[in-house]
Order: sequence, then C-alpha cells, then structure tokens
Amino acid sequence: MQPVGPEAEKLVLVMVGLPARGKSYTARKVARYLTWLGYRTRVFNVGEYRRARFGAKVAHDFFDPENAHGREARRTAAMAALADLQQWLRRDGDVAIYDATNSTVERRAMVRERCTLAGFDVLYLEIFCEDEAQIDATVRETKLTSPDYAGVPEATAIADFRARIAHYERAYEPLQEDEGSYLRVKNRGEHVTAHRVHGYVASRLGFLLMNLHLNDRPIWLTRHGESMFNVAGLIGGDADLSPDGQRYAHSLADHLDACYPDTDALKIWTSSLRRALQTANPLGRKSTSWRALDEIDAGVCDGMSYAQIEAEMPDEYAARQHDKFTYRYPRGESYVDVIHRLDPVIIEIERVRRPVLVIAHQAVLRALYAYFMGVEPERCPHLPIPLHTVIKLTPHAYGCHEERVPLEPNTAASGTGGDRASRHASQ
Repeated sequence: MQPVGPEAEKLVLVMVGLPARGKSYTARKVARYLTWLGYRTRVFNVGEYRRARFGAKVAHDFFDPENAHGREARRTAAMAALADLQQWLRRDGDVAIYDATNSTVERRAMVRERCTLAGFDVLYLEIFCEDEAQIDATVRETKLTSPDYAGVPEATAIADFRARIAHYERAYEPLQEDEGSYLRVKNRGEHVTAHRVHGYVASRLGFLLMNLHLNDRPIWLTRHGESMFNVAGLIGGDADLSPDGQRYAHSLADHLDACYPDTDALKIWTSSLRRALQTANPLGRKSTSWRALDEIDAGVCDGMSYAQIEAEMPDEYAARQHDKFTYRYPRGESYVDVIHRLDPVIIEIERVRRPVLVIAHQAVLRALYAYFMGVEPERCPHLPIPLHTVIKLTPHAYGCHEERVPLEPNTAASGTGGDRASRHASQ
C-alpha cells in the first residue's frame, strides 16, 4: 500500500520530553495511525537499545548527567538506534519515530544534522506535562511494569524512577523556535502548538494529537444483526434484518442494559443502512448514524452472490481473490478506500471520553479493529468479525485488551422493541 498525498520525502519524527510524560505512548499511537493510513512506519525506542546493551536493571545514577560512564553508555545506545533508523528509512520506510528524551539542544541538533544529511525531513514532537497527578499516574501505569523494574517493590521503584526524572530535569532544555519544525503537546492534549509545520503527514499528526488522550474506556464493535441478504448469500444492498437479526438486536439490548444501566453512559454510532439502524432501534438509546460507517461499496456487484460474480465476471473474481485489500469493485470501493473514509471516525473515537458502540458492517469493522489492535492493514480482509458477536476493545498504554462476547439471538424477544424504548424513556 503506497502512502497517500503528494509527498515523497522520508520523515523522522523526533520525540522530545522528560520521562513519564507519555512520549512512548504517543509514539506508538502515531505509528499505529500512520501504518493504518498506509505509511511504512516504525518506532526506534532508545530505551530498548540501552537495555539490550547495558541491561535493564540500572540505578537512577546511571542517568545522572555528571556520570561520565552512564552518559557515554546512553549516547552509545542513542547512536545505535539512530543508525538503525537511518538504514531502515533508506531501505523501505516512510516515517521513522525516534523515541528518546532528546532533552538538550545539543542532542537534538546532532540528530537533526545526521537526518538532514541523509536527506530526511525532521519534525520534533515535544510532550510537555506539568500536571503532577498525570505524571504520577503515568509512573504507576507504565513505568512500574517496564523491564527496568521487574520484581522491584513498588515504593522502591517509584523512588528510583523519581530520582531518574530529577536527573533529566537538571539538564532539560525545552524546544526553541529556531530549532526547526515542531509539534508540542501540553498536559495530554490541553494545548497543541504547531510551529512551521508543513505537509500532509505533519498536518494529519497535528489533528490527531489535538484529539488524542489516554483513556481506558472501552470501544465496542458489532456487526448488524443477520440481514435478509445474509440469509440469501448476497453482498451489499440495503436489506432489512431477518427474524434472527431482529432477535439479536434484543439480545444486544439486554447485554447493554446489564453493562450500562445509565443509558447516557454509552455513545452509539451506526451506519446509515437499514440493517444497522434496525439493530440499534430496540436498544432504546440515542444513536447517531454515519455514512462513513456504511459497508464497502460493491459497485456493479452490489446485490450479487460471490458465485454469481465468479460465473459472470471471472476476471473480477480472480483479481479480488489475488489481492482483496487493494481490489476495488468496478464503480465501487476497495479496503484502502474504506480505511481512508474512516479516518474522521477514528479521530472522533480518539476524542470521545465515553465508551462507544459502533454498529456497522464486516469490512468497516475489520478496518476499525485493525487500527485499534495494530494489525497490518493488508490483513484487514481476512480478520474474523462474525455476526451476533460483540467485540470489546479496552485501550491501555501499550495497545488494547480484547474480549469477544457471542450473543445468541433472544428467541423470547418481540420484534418491536417498544417496551424497552418506553422503559428507557421513563428513566
């Protein structure tokens, strides 16, 4: 998959900031987003290079700027990461993320000079935080589970890491305007500053960072209930739910009632197609429909079965079998197209702080799932997203926890959902 936009330049995103400010979380999130959009992106974390060369268990004085041995060891790790980054970017990368504190003007100038000489663009991303509660939460949520403190008592680990931060604070020099292009994020997105930022990728990152926050609220994904086209084995269309699909909608409503008795605690988004809207109707909760969540457009193949396509359009059938990801239905869409129209949906999900339920379609949910789980986009067409199953994704600092809950159609449910809607309206 080739990058979108007219840019041909290679980009190095240089992270800047003190420890426990969320740099690595942001770096991974940015990498996942750009990879999902089709950019070959990789994070080069200097801490991993340091652990590989000098071990994970190092005391805080290893990071003291007056410690000549520690300073040289950390420089060795930083240079090794930078060398690997340049080699990868020359070979087959689009965006490389250099994840380190890069806390001094001198270090940043060295990184910028080497990248510029190699022909790469450089964009700094400074993560700044002065909220002690957020810093403490980051220390407890991420640093205490890192290899540096495996098996270390919590109080000892916190004291050591706080001392490590103090060493970096003594030497830290915030980014200055004359250092080049940068994005600065303050207090987990309270303020985002862009300085001399140009180009499609950098602009998209600014928009993402304005909406990005670390929040452990779950994202729920489910396909609509079984439709009459599902029963007939036809693709596309705007069919109604089958009787089993209607019963699933009631089972979903029961499940949500058990998980979220407060009907305002959950945002519900659906596609604009009838089978998704009909699945949402019995929930008795406010929902919003997005055309961006509509199923992949099958173009001239809409309403056909795959057996029909194979018999009547063998070349198209063979092309799709060869590469389902980039294959575009005649007058329709490909999975690549679906991903790009879902971009604003991803940004909105990142912005929202409440749990979100998305009721949509197989191709669309495959693309959303790939983003949150960090799955290579090319695998989208092969991800299992079964009917009548709720997928619960709970973000955390290093990815997402996944839980799948199959829901049998509720055979005792009526097809109207009127009782549930009335009950919720009275609450």
